[in-house]
Amino acid sequence: MADLVIRDADVVDGSGAPAYRADVVVDGGRIVSIVKEAAAAGCQRPGAVRELDAEGLVLAPGFIDMHAHSDLALLRDPDHSAKAAQGVTLEVIGQDGLSYAPVDDRTLGEVRRAIAGWNGPGDDVDFDWRSVGEYLDRLDRGIAVNAAYLIPQGTVRALVVGWEDREATPEELDRMRQSVAEGLEQGAVGLSSGLTYTPGMYAADAELTELCRVVARYGGYYCPHHRSYGAGALRAYEEMVALAREADCALHLAHATMNFGVNKGRAPELLSLLDDALAAGADISLDTYPYTPGSTTLAALLPSWAGEGGPDATLRRLADEARAERIRHDLEVTGSDGCHGVPVEWDTVEISGVTDPALAEYVGRTVEESAALRGEAPWTTARRLLVEDRLGPTILQHVGHEENVRAIMRHRVHTGGSDGILQGAKPHPRAYGTFPHYLGRYVRELDVLSLEECVAHLTSRPAARLRLPDRGLVREGYRADLVLLDPATVAAGSTFDRPRTLPTGIPHVLIDGRFVVEDGRRTDVLAGRSVRRTPV
Repeated sequence: MADLVIRDADVVDGSGAPAYRADVVVDGGRIVSIVKEAAAAGCQRPGAVRELDAEGLVLAPGFIDMHAHSDLALLRDPDHSAKAAQGVTLEVIGQDGLSYAPVDDRTLGEVRRAIAGWNGPGDDVDFDWRSVGEYLDRLDRGIAVNAAYLIPQGTVRALVVGWEDREATPEELDRMRQSVAEGLEQGAVGLSSGLTYTPGMYAADAELTELCRVVARYGGYYCPHHRSYGAGALRAYEEMVALAREADCALHLAHATMNFGVNKGRAPELLSLLDDALAAGADISLDTYPYTPGSTTLAALLPSWAGEGGPDATLRRLADEARAERIRHDLEVTGSDGCHGVPVEWDTVEISGVTDPALAEYVGRTVEESAALRGEAPWTTARRLLVEDRLGPTILQHVGHEENVRAIMRHRVHTGGSDGILQGAKPHPRAYGTFPHYLGRYVRELDVLSLEECVAHLTSRPAARLRLPDRGLVREGYRADLVLLDPATVAAGSTFDRPRTLPTGIPHVLIDGRFVVEDGRRTDVLAGRSVRRTPV
């Protein structure tokens, strides 16, 4: 007999088609049979070792988080309910141009310091890999959910060029091309960039184009955090579209928002740009999270020149009065490239986490609020935090616009991505709530998307971008990565005040036919593995 039959489920199959009632049979980690309207038809119903009554529940493909920061969390936290409880069965990591492979000993130490705010310092992780393939092999020992990996362009540049703001030599460019090719051959699905983060932001478009040509040859995609989400946002989007078209490379725009006051109401301009490029034959997709504030590290707001040479050089500049004053001027007056060309508004910058527990009093307050309590200028407070926590603080940046969020999520190439930073005492609620928030808030409450449309955005569209031939749909022969949810109650439990609260209305989640969430509780099953690029 088969392993499992899910009876009388309302199947929302991920294609966008209307839901239908069916019994779905799972065996050997795959969907082996779908019997539509089995009870109504009066036919003999399929049997299995186990039967699950899904009356009143929607059965959907597992959700794919197209922008995750679980690179170390997957290794240190076998439970990983932050994602498993949302119905996420696959995360795409290696985002924003900075992650932990490919590295050598020097680069690994530098990257660990640079993105400690995203992933923690990693003191509890055995970094027993250096190449992309070795990292993926490490994931294959067993993790909570599946994971695909993007080669981080900033890490590649740090490995080959260093953290200097200069043009790569021809020999260095050749070495970067080779590094990207090796990562793709070892299973990476594409290349990411963080073009407001050092050292990736030091790469000129010509350098990025050459790397994207390599990605295109392997059938991967380019996923840039582009050069501005603020004053130069539309120019930055245009730059990425032109670059990808020049390289003949598929493009996936990371957390495609239109933030800061200068972009209020301007989402239609972005969507018009994308529609024109799509009509001309470009291969483009994007992801967003269903919230207005953003989240990053406090150090990310600094001007790019302050980060040249790596984290230790940044700390030396912050300790020097003259250079610290220059940083302040760039932040508060000019508008630094790290803050997207917009002068920082300290009342929008909330500290969400620190690595040093002695600094916990700053968490949950804006920089301006903490400065007022101390009777000092906001920059003085921010500078002290950066130095004492060694660039570790994470922030929420309250600069988004709801009308832009809704307009972008309706677009036909939109997918869901949490951009979830799991570190800090008060992380952004998107880390624990993105997918149920789409379903509860934007489907049931606001009717921005129908349930069928939303599920397609979260399943089959990202699977198509990742070139996964057997995921993202409820189909016979497909992998049994499945979610059972109650459409009347599904909701994000996480809020800005209680960001680690788990969602409601998602009683069952399966990966390869194995329950990772059962009756609303995380099991001890580690069914996740690396999902490697499908050869073209």
